[in-house]
Amino acid sequence: MEEGFTGGVRIVSRRLVRPEPTASSPDNNSAPPEEEEDEIMHMTPWDLRMITVDYIQKGLLLPKPPAAGGAHAHRLVDGLASSFARALARFYPLAGRLAVDAATGGPGVVVSLRCSGEGAEFVHAEAPEVTVSDIITLPAGHYYVPSALVWSLFPLNGLLGTDAALDDDSRAPLLSAQVTELADGVFVAMSLNHAVGDGTTFWHLFNTWSEISRAGGEGREAELCTPRPVLDRWFLDTCPVPIALPLRKLEDIVRQPEYPPVRECFFDFPAESVRKLKAKANAEIAAGGGTAPAAVVLSSLQSLFAHLWRAVCRARELAPGAETAYLLPVGCRARVRGVPQAYVGNAVTLAVAKSTAGEVLGGGLGWAALLLNRAVASFDEAGVRAELAAWARDPRFAYVEPRGYGGAATVATGSSPRFDVYGNDFGWGRPLAVRSGAGNKMDGKVTVYEGRGGAGSMALEVCLEPQALARLVADDEFMEAVTVSAAAP
Repeated sequence: MEEGFTGGVRIVSRRLVRPEPTASSPDNNSAPPEEEEDEIMHMTPWDLRMITVDYIQKGLLLPKPPAAGGAHAHRLVDGLASSFARALARFYPLAGRLAVDAATGGPGVVVSLRCSGEGAEFVHAEAPEVTVSDIITLPAGHYYVPSALVWSLFPLNGLLGTDAALDDDSRAPLLSAQVTELADGVFVAMSLNHAVGDGTTFWHLFNTWSEISRAGGEGREAELCTPRPVLDRWFLDTCPVPIALPLRKLEDIVRQPEYPPVRECFFDFPAESVRKLKAKANAEIAAGGGTAPAAVVLSSLQSLFAHLWRAVCRARELAPGAETAYLLPVGCRARVRGVPQAYVGNAVTLAVAKSTAGEVLGGGLGWAALLLNRAVASFDEAGVRAELAAWARDPRFAYVEPRGYGGAATVATGSSPRFDVYGNDFGWGRPLAVRSGAGNKMDGKVTVYEGRGGAGSMALEVCLEPQALARLVADDEFMEAVTVSAAAP
């Protein structure tokens, strides 16, 4: 389907879905406040620094509902829109809009989240000629994602976070969902402005939506297993609130990203392969003669990332002295006091491992995994608090860097295998696959997911320059750990 794909996705309808409070959600944290003036939520340094990047875009490929087509299809879509509205009742700030105002008492601008309840976008689309197998490339040895097709299944393509704040007349929503009916399945996608939430917030909302849909009729929200979100923004005690950005206008920080041509592959790693990588990495450092503290145990994730890092260095054909970096997100919800696990917003910092290609390849799997382990272990709560305090005085924004981190050949990982992806049953079956949209697709971008194969399995969505990706797929050492991706019926 990818070759010659001309966009066979037809938009049937668009609507704004507003939070739908229910009688079973009486507390103040699960419905928009009924006040004459909109509630204003001020944005933290973690939030503001992400306003310059693309929306988060993730979607699930679902089986075809037992009763589909015609009137059944409209009932399905209307039911999903209704359950989406009830999920928004818990996450009502995401139905608001960004507001930009002049700072009070000095120069600069203030960006805030106005809980206006204007609504999230809900798109109904059809792609009757697209099949599940067009998206999940089933032939043995074929791992490429049909990017043009997959990206067309997402709303709000090509938008930066600032697009929700710059133009009063056509201000983009913070959140959009698209339900696309396929020939033999359904694709459910969401796009979320990264300034109002990170991956944890994204999947928390997705999990809530799917559980409400699965539970059926209204009035069941109080029985949900998915925890209620914590909506109050978290600030350091010493942080000014609101934060005045030292800008003449918000447009001054906007940089349209330059995305070089890339292709994507989706690799599944069964639990047994992950266990073998972890065992090999730990055996290598144990035999390293004191190069690592005896107490260090390399994790499954660090071992898998090291396996990928080494393979990407080979695929890029880097010179031994070429600098290379691996960027990992480190969640702060369990690591910074005062930030609850169900916190809605951004709460992520960055860990960076750097070396040369020669050392990453020559040191072995265990050595590369140890670099990643040390990068994560270097997390220090006091350092994160100091970084947040400094940000308010000297704001720095996130941008896509086509030349890599500090000029180094970079692999940058997003998401987490801890996110509940395959538990998102909307009422007619578990997801067949997960895919991401066009947002932030740069050379070296990697998205990690839980594997569909159960506990211990993982999956990586890898974006590389086309020639490098072809060499990665042909790399026997890397591919030995990969299994052919296939959806269960």
